[in-house]
Amino acid sequence: MKERYIYPAVFDYADDGISVEFPDLPGALTSGDTDEEALRMAKECLALHLYGMERDNDEIPSPTKALDVTVESNQTVVLIDVWMPPFRDYMANKAVKKTLTIPQWLNDTAEEANVNFSRILQDGLKAHLGINDKDPAK
Repeated sequence: MKERYIYPAVFDYADDGISVEFPDLPGALTSGDTDEEALRMAKECLALHLYGMERDNDEIPSPTKALDVTVESNQTVVLIDVWMPPFRDYMANKAVKKTLTIPQWLNDTAEEANVNFSRILQDGLKAHLGINDKDPAK
């Protein structure tokens, strides 16, 4: 896995905003109302798309040179740069909502004791799985 990726994105300007696509990464699409928002969304889209490809062990294509990307008059090529280590860390620690069932009496007793259900579940899962450190992905 690479730590840094740079891919050309095509910013397509229309009356209703800016759509963004990555010619080398089919399905990596986003948009924004302003240049600033489109750029921010493009970085997030690229990082998320590449993260998914890494997780699925998909082959990540080499980026096309920006000069080789053909655009129309209302389009421009923008190089998008993503640094993956902090994004991978964010995704590894992203909270995931789980629905579970416990007996009513246990729920009532725990609520009376001001139990943090999420913390107890996390601690219990770590103990059950033998995970001692805070971030097992590292």
